[in-house]
Amino acid sequence: MKNNQYTDFYNQVEETIRQRSCPVMNNHRAEAFRVFSTQGFPSKKVERYKYTDVAQDFAPDYGIQLSPIATERTEFCCSIKEAPLDITPYYNNIADNTDAVVALNTMLAVDALLIYVPRNTRAKHPIQINNMLKGKQDTMTNRRVLIIMEEGAQADIIITDHAIDHQQFLTNQVIEAYCADNSHLNLYEIEETNLMCTRYSNVFIREGRDCSVRHTVLTLFNGHTRNACRVQMAGENSEAILNGCVIADKMQRVDNNTLIEHMVPHCQSRELYKYVLDDSAVGAFAGMILVDKDAQKTSSTMNNANLCSTRQARMYTQPMLEIYADDVKCSHGSTVGQMNDQALFYMRQRGISLSEARLLLKSAFITEVIENIPLEALRDRLHLIVDKRLRGELSKCEGCKLC
Repeated sequence: MKNNQYTDFYNQVEETIRQRSCPVMNNHRAEAFRVFSTQGFPSKKVERYKYTDVAQDFAPDYGIQLSPIATERTEFCCSIKEAPLDITPYYNNIADNTDAVVALNTMLAVDALLIYVPRNTRAKHPIQINNMLKGKQDTMTNRRVLIIMEEGAQADIIITDHAIDHQQFLTNQVIEAYCADNSHLNLYEIEETNLMCTRYSNVFIREGRDCSVRHTVLTLFNGHTRNACRVQMAGENSEAILNGCVIADKMQRVDNNTLIEHMVPHCQSRELYKYVLDDSAVGAFAGMILVDKDAQKTSSTMNNANLCSTRQARMYTQPMLEIYADDVKCSHGSTVGQMNDQALFYMRQRGISLSEARLLLKSAFITEVIENIPLEALRDRLHLIVDKRLRGELSKCEGCKLC
């Protein structure tokens, strides 16, 4: 579908969407439709989309899913229609609806998943959301997640994407996370789909005072992926940690875009994104640290390290600082390199084959990101998955109840 096809589709099914949805979501559709129909998909002339061809990714004639989310109510999760509190102050409040891709999600999303952790409550076990892409035709899903962490709340949330069938799937996901004072959120996004899948994920996080937020995104197998994360640090003495890991080969493409806005004094942030690119894969990273004039005593670091295993692999990197305060400690850096020939020679001299030596170097390069994950079980699982991915085994089905 092109721009006008999405607007035509919405005009045809608007009444159906409103009937299946709820008032708090319906209240934002008209403005989202106006933004999308006026702007259309952003071109590469838009700075934050300069490495991604949005119109091409959304061009196929997808069937658009209009069914509610398939989830059972649990202690912390439910449909937004069953929300135990008034979500009007939260829904679509920090999402950037001047972005046409986000506006399209707001326009077409029928339901949303609410993850609500009450005041001074700690989720004893990780909250895991598994998204299974399955169908007999090319399908687009508009996934919406709202996370509300009240004062003193703590939770680990894992969101995974898997593709069961080999159809073209397009996922347009928007996550909003509100972290009240003294709350702690660890949010993980893990993608293991296939070469026919396209994924757009826009994450918006707002932190209060004395907060700690860790966002880790891992793209382990995909087709085309664009991940964006925007963090507003609105409370003093807060911390934000953004980590990312990409393993791509063949014709895969991964674009990570981040923005951390330091709005108040005495906050710190750290970013680490690592890419391993093989064959003709293309990677992109654009990160911005924005320090407002009142955000004195800010401490922030950003690092993007990339390993291109072939001459055909391409990496575009753009770390940025925009600082309006004068008492800060901020740094950023980026490196793009190939395999260390001396290390390869050293291992081959000790009887290790060339292919195994290359695999060991790639695995060691990625390990730093995985070791930053506090959850031991998830960390161990990811080491296993990364090893399988680098050996070309991740796309092989091990058998499950869905297949």
